[in-house]
Amino acid sequence: MTKPILQEPILGDGAIRREGLYGSSVENTYAGVLSFMRRKYTRELAGADVVISGVPLDLAVTFRSGARLGPAAIRAASVQLAELKPYPWGFDPFEDLAVIDYGDCWFDAHNPMTITPSIVEHARTILASGAKMLTLGGDHYITYPLLKAHAEKYGKLSLIHFDAHCDTWADDSPDSLNHGTMFYKAIKDGIIDPHTSVQIGIRTWNDDFMGMNILDAAWVHANGPQQTLERILQIVGQRPTYLTFDIDCLDPAFAPGTGTPVPAGLSSAQALHIIRGMGPANLVGMDVVEVSPAYDQSEITALAAAHIAADLLCVLRNQKLAAA
Repeated sequence: MTKPILQEPILGDGAIRREGLYGSSVENTYAGVLSFMRRKYTRELAGADVVISGVPLDLAVTFRSGARLGPAAIRAASVQLAELKPYPWGFDPFEDLAVIDYGDCWFDAHNPMTITPSIVEHARTILASGAKMLTLGGDHYITYPLLKAHAEKYGKLSLIHFDAHCDTWADDSPDSLNHGTMFYKAIKDGIIDPHTSVQIGIRTWNDDFMGMNILDAAWVHANGPQQTLERILQIVGQRPTYLTFDIDCLDPAFAPGTGTPVPAGLSSAQALHIIRGMGPANLVGMDVVEVSPAYDQSEITALAAAHIAADLLCVLRNQKLAAA
């Protein structure tokens, strides 16, 4: 692969001053336009490998609201990650991976029945360009319309789902907005295959897990992150796979800023070990959801989410180079 030509270093506000899609800017971490990791803010999709966008929705929550502010909080927490080469990777992913920040999906929050089709159309537009999506939530319901758009492009999907909750509780209303039932709907709709999908970190009960492979939090603690990673990769194989990370997969000690926290979850170290090993998976789409800044402490939840998203970008950079 021919290495992209990088422009001269930009001193400040690369999010709006960068002309090309590659390379990083020199920024004061405490100042400037807060795109994710200082990527260029643009709606021009040509040439982009990955499109980051936010979906600031929290109308589907069953407990504490506030995740509509999650995309902004994750962007703000990402400033440190744009300052140095990510650890432990030791490279600037943006020298090889063309990433833009597309801004946020617009929908009419006061007309709820239009929200799902608005998110689907948002995703269709991006996916039609050939780019992959890394989406910042927002409550976890947003994954359902995102899965709809991805399944239109890639066919039935496998799912890698990090969460405290299985989100497969029964819900046969086609118009309901509920962040605990969307994978029930996705399975019923034939969008995801439960037998080649895996849920990690689960620690809430459901009488019917709908055939999903469950590596609950106790299993992860007992077997460790490396064995967890190996089992995940075994389950999904090389099938087109969507990865969704609900930040409440982490224990509240590591992610208090979320709507439905549950004790005894994964640590940040466990989760990042697993995420960093996702290179062999055929990742076609990703999201990080349920950051609710009003309940956060010193931005540690947003920081964890930003690290997860940044590590996913590093995984995609390595996949791009390996494919080339």
